[in-house]
Amino acid sequence: MADMLVRLYDLPPAVTGHAEKGNFQIRRAMAPDKFQVVDWVRQHSGTHAAGECDVCFSHTPVSCFIATRGKEILGYACYNATAPDFFGPTRVTDEEQGKGIGRLLLLACLQALKDEGYGYAIIGGIGPAAFYEKCVNAILIPDSSPGLYENFLGWM
Repeated sequence: MADMLVRLYDLPPAVTGHAEKGNFQIRRAMAPDKFQVVDWVRQHSGTHAAGECDVCFSHTPVSCFIATRGKEILGYACYNATAPDFFGPTRVTDEEQGKGIGRLLLLACLQALKDEGYGYAIIGGIGPAAFYEKCVNAILIPDSSPGLYENFLGWM
């Protein structure tokens, strides 16, 4: 799976707080959320993604954003997990896809990277390239597979 590059200079505005029409909240995860969030990620994205998410809770500030409705987790997105300046992993439940949650989580993470001083971000080992192209004008990085994940035990 290839990587993608995102120019952070002209991102659409990131929205945290309550999303007006979706009845959900996007916020940065907090240390007390760690075990609940990492368990949710393990259940919905697998052990490898849970390992990456766990690392995000050792950063200050925590480098994971979550989408919630009340106390229910709808999705998450991480950055600076496996490597600095990398976005991912991320996931939104199947039932909540298509409501803009993934886009808002992506933008929150990319804005955080921009605020930390990065000019570009890397989306590592992408899945839906068209989603990233549409949301943030991401472009494929030639010859970037397997890239960072070459020696990863889960690489197939």
